[in-house]
Amino acid sequence: MENYIKKFTQKMNIALSKLPVIEIAKALNLLEAVYEQDGKIYVFGNGGSLALATHWVSDFNKTVFSHHLDKSVRRFQAIRLPTTEEELTAWANDIGYDMVFLGPLQNYLQDNDIIIAISSSGNSLNVIKAVRFAKKHKVQIIGLSGFDGGALNKLADAKIHIQTEKGEYSVVESVHATILHLMTQYFKDYFDHLLKRK
Repeated sequence: MENYIKKFTQKMNIALSKLPVIEIAKALNLLEAVYEQDGKIYVFGNGGSLALATHWVSDFNKTVFSHHLDKSVRRFQAIRLPTTEEELTAWANDIGYDMVFLGPLQNYLQDNDIIIAISSSGNSLNVIKAVRFAKKHKVQIIGLSGFDGGALNKLADAKIHIQTEKGEYSVVESVHATILHLMTQYFKDYFDHLLKRK
């Protein structure tokens, strides 16, 4: 059992040691640009990736300005797609599961927005359809992928690819969670520093 634990943590340590730091920094710059343009952040994924998207949105929206709630400052607007499980099942049942992200995105997306697409394989059809729609409308894409990166890594502007063996979902999703926490912490610290000077 101890060897199993050590083997898993070794995989995690290797993945973390190979973080695509330049691409993560690019993603942070893209998010800052969207904030300056008063755009919105749309984030989505399937299964565990949808759980990560939901967690990140709740965390990001609450945490970044948590020390400055009494100040009248513009805030980030991060939105998980679809916004409710009812909407997800309606799109899936009535139109098709390949439309559960693209359908809502077509309703909301504006030129100054950005999307964060999360897919361990990088090849989930419903994710790629939404990403291609955003690309067609010249909206920036932050892609979090794993394994060999798939189509998502090729299409994304910020390519946050966690390279692993195919099927290593636990490692990829754990590292994706770490990166999303990093994004939240970075902007919390950034605005804490910025707003303390005002």
